[in-house]
Parts: sequence; C-alpha cells; structure tokens
Amino acid sequence: MRKQIPNILTLSNLFSGCIAVVMAFQANFKAVVIWVAVAALFDFLDGMAARLLKAYSPLGKELDSLADVISFGVAPAAAVFILLRDYFLLPGYLEPLHVWIPYLAFLIPVFSAYRLAKFNIDERQTSSFIGLPTPANGLFWISYSYGMTQFVTGNENFFYLTTGLIIVMSVLMVSEIPMFSLKIKKISFKGNEKQILLIVVMLLLIALQGISGIFWGIGAYIFLSVIGHSRK
Repeated sequence: MRKQIPNILTLSNLFSGCIAVVMAFQANFKAVVIWVAVAALFDFLDGMAARLLKAYSPLGKELDSLADVISFGVAPAAAVFILLRDYFLLPGYLEPLHVWIPYLAFLIPVFSAYRLAKFNIDERQTSSFIGLPTPANGLFWISYSYGMTQFVTGNENFFYLTTGLIIVMSVLMVSEIPMFSLKIKKISFKGNEKQILLIVVMLLLIALQGISGIFWGIGAYIFLSVIGHSRK
C-alpha cells in the first residue's frame, strides 16, 4: 500500500484535471484555475512522496504523464477553446472559419503529449528540463484565459495575440532550450538563486495582480531560463 501512495496522488491530479475540463466548457474560468492549481499541487506531491517513500516505478512514471496531458494539456486547451469561440472578435477575412478557429486551442495538448513522451525517454532531463515543462505551460494558459475574460475582448488583436502565443508556447515545449527546475535539493541560497528569485517574483506578481500574476510569473520563468542559457 505504501508504494501506491504516489500513484494515488497522481490519479488525484488526473481527477482534478477532469473537473477542470468540465469547468472550462461551462466558461467558469476561475474554477478552471482552482482545479488546475489543485492538480499542480498533486503533481508536486506525487514526486515528493515517491522520493520520500522510495516508491519509484515505471507505472508511476507513465501515470504521471497521462495525468499531466489532461490536467495541463486538455484542461487549459478547453479554456482557450471557449476563449476563442465566445470572447474574441475574429478578423473579417476569417469569419467564414469561425466554427473551426477555436480548435487551434487543441494544439496545446498535442504538443503537451509530445513533450511528455519526449521527456520520458530523454535521459538528459534528470535535474533540469529541456523545453518548457507541460505544467508550466498549463498554468500559463489558465491564467491567461482567466485574465482575458476580465477585459473587453471585442478586439481582433486579442485573437492574433492568442494564436501567436499558442504557436510560441507549443514550440517552446518541444524546443532544446534548457529550463531550470524549481526543485530545491538543499536549503541554501547558493545553487538555488534562480529558483528563489522566481518564487519571490511569482508571489509578488500574484499579490499585485491576482490570478493574472501567474501568467507573468511563467513569463519570468521562461525569461530567466533563456537568459541563463544564453550566458553559458
């Protein structure tokens, strides 16, 4: 039973992600944020439990990826789908395609699944990441979707911004750009500078901007990772 605890936490991640999908299709964007955040918490706890209990297993690794596809791929994509379908004004020349345009959102789980499969067979990603982690991408999109619904979105520029970000973020997930992990292996500032800086920045942004601060925090994470890579 002890060895099943990480798997139970992983399945709780999956269950939370399924609820987030339902909330997205009901256009309850705040609930999407809450349930994806709960999924992210379970995603963090399952890895911690596996390390503490020494309960690593091939089954757990596969379950983790399957859960992440739903919670950080399908759920955010469902929110973006509703955003594109109901909140944005399309350019006139794309109006005949208005029924099909929202399906662009499902590039998010497509690239998320590819990124997770790639991660599972890439032995280079033991202590850091290569490409944007799927949970970070998922948190970016739920925060973005929630934030967009708080503004007047009857402007075609929001459509261009969103579709452009779908492409950029998808490419980042499968890119070869090194991204640092938030895991802090020892309690000291030295060696954890970027992690601590990002946590401080994220908390500050959330305090100032609420849920929308997550969006900017993920942007800061990408920026710090790219800057750190370019200096090497």
